[in-house]
Amino acid sequence: MAFSARQSNAPLPLGTLAPPIRAPVTPDQKVSLEEFRGAPLVLVFYPADWSPVCSDELALFNELMPEFERLGAKVVAISCDGVWCHLAFARARNLHMVLASDFHPKGAISRAYHAYREEDGISERALFVIDAEGKIFWSYVSPVAVNPGADGVLDALERLAGQRAAEDDGGPSLSQREESTEQEARP
Repeated sequence: MAFSARQSNAPLPLGTLAPPIRAPVTPDQKVSLEEFRGAPLVLVFYPADWSPVCSDELALFNELMPEFERLGAKVVAISCDGVWCHLAFARARNLHMVLASDFHPKGAISRAYHAYREEDGISERALFVIDAEGKIFWSYVSPVAVNPGADGVLDALERLAGQRAAEDDGGPSLSQREESTEQEARP
């Protein structure tokens, strides 16, 4: 289910600068959003390692990793599980994406993206595509018990690739098009 920006449980509005991320991926390593600047990034917020729907969702994203790579995108999956749980889950499921822990402070990253289920203490099942400039290009929050699939993410990445190709051919960048639209709307 997609949410409008007016709803309290809506993900961050499109065009918003993505909040910073600095999250553990192993007991002694962290991942930062800054590491991915200059290329599209897919954030997959999910409720819990080992749950059936989450296992299926991440298996699908894992299977599609070559397609994400073709589109120049990286994938980071985020839940409130600890790094040891993530490591065991990734090993058991043969996952080849970054699993970032939002364990402590619990849900801080999920909250920053408006993707935290306060009443349950877990992340929402939410997807974000962040563009090369670090802005939210596309987002979707799914009912927690429903695997949202990857079609929306792939569509968003295809649109981003098309925009990059147009810019490479001398067309205006997304930021320039937004500025032009804003100027045209002014009296």
